[in-house]
Amino acid sequence: MTPNNPLKQYFRQPAIFIKLPSNGNFYPDGTLNMPPNGEIPVYPMTAIDEISYRTPDALFNGAATTSVIHSCVPNILDPWAVPAMDIDTILVSIRIASYGHTMEIESECPHCKNQDTFGIDLRTVLDSMKSPDYQDHIGFRDIEIYFRPMTYRNLNDNNKKQFDEQRMLQNIDVVDQPDEEKINMLTQALKKITEITVDALGQSVAAIKTPTALVTEQQYIQEFLKNCDRQLFNQIRDHIIAQKTMSEIQPLTIRCPACSSEYRQALTLDMSNFFAPAS
Repeated sequence: MTPNNPLKQYFRQPAIFIKLPSNGNFYPDGTLNMPPNGEIPVYPMTAIDEISYRTPDALFNGAATTSVIHSCVPNILDPWAVPAMDIDTILVSIRIASYGHTMEIESECPHCKNQDTFGIDLRTVLDSMKSPDYQDHIGFRDIEIYFRPMTYRNLNDNNKKQFDEQRMLQNIDVVDQPDEEKINMLTQALKKITEITVDALGQSVAAIKTPTALVTEQQYIQEFLKNCDRQLFNQIRDHIIAQKTMSEIQPLTIRCPACSSEYRQALTLDMSNFFAPAS
């Protein structure tokens, strides 16, 4: 930004201020400029930001999301380092700052199959955002297992890996290979998906404390997860899933105008249309 630009006073201004669910915790040094009052300014999107969200490759590799966060939430110095619990809050806030707090969604009543369009207040969605308690840990015999949120980079990398493996699974049936070769390809793909899942769990484990050591090295934690007791592994997995679910956008309650029934509707941030103005 040119400091002497006479048009600077006409540049966009912050539209809203938000408190991050993480309260600024879990950000590495130098990745977040937290104001003294803990409220982060959020700016509306620019025309360039909108264009980036129309680029499929940029959406897939996460470049569009990090670019828009960098533009609209400049206090976040490294968007790749954002803890997972803050991502939805940040994106919803950018949507509000850019297009207002009302967003229309299409929904089908599970009772009468009536399809309709509903306006939702994204401010209510923001108010429902919660942060897991990462002080909570798991005890097993004489060890203690501590957790942390994944970063946006972790989430994006894992999603890309899972997408590639799932696409491979879908293509196995159309591959012109003997059945034995197809079975081998299927086995390898499923094994890879399992490895991706275990790696993702390991990224959510901050440390394992034993009577003699505090283990934080990822390679040791990953090896532990691959070789620990099945019941303990399931307990760790369920704990991480519960933490993840707590920080996600909760389903909305919708009343069907046709039959007056209430039902729950999931709200997902589909990046291909989430940042689109209301019609």
